[in-house]
Amino acid sequence: MSTVELEKRKIRCCFTGHRPEKLHAPEHIVKERLRQAIDVAIDSGKTVFICGMARGVDLWAGQVVAERKKENPALRLICATPFIGFERTWAPHWQELYHEITGIADYKVAISNAYSSSCFQKRNIWMVNHSGLVIAAYNGEAGGTRNTIQYATQCGVPVYNIFSSPGT
Repeated sequence: MSTVELEKRKIRCCFTGHRPEKLHAPEHIVKERLRQAIDVAIDSGKTVFICGMARGVDLWAGQVVAERKKENPALRLICATPFIGFERTWAPHWQELYHEITGIADYKVAISNAYSSSCFQKRNIWMVNHSGLVIAAYNGEAGGTRNTIQYATQCGVPVYNIFSSPGT
């Protein structure tokens, strides 16, 4: 990895977390813990946030970053979707939130042009590979969130789990 990329990673943070139906926690609690974690990240020098744009944790984290961008215009948001048209089959309120967040993004990237069985994993790997911190909402269940945390750990990228980190 280049020295430039290593420097960029120092100021970047990405998110991983379960879909709402797997969280077993109310939205307002998850959002409050995300706010706390994002504020800690900002206080430690993170200014670029990478959002995977999935329903639940990702979009809620994107909302919090959007709030913080109003207070701190130096913050940046990158929206990293697994494939083009990812949101098209969602309920209207999720699609609205998705488009609201992509509308304020500083950069958008689709990791794959179309759906494939590996596009979500590729998106998660891309986010970790471009981050110096992962903020997670992980409750111990198997799935993409666990895989992302394991990958981050293997890569030496710190993980802040809002369900088990100090102060949560």
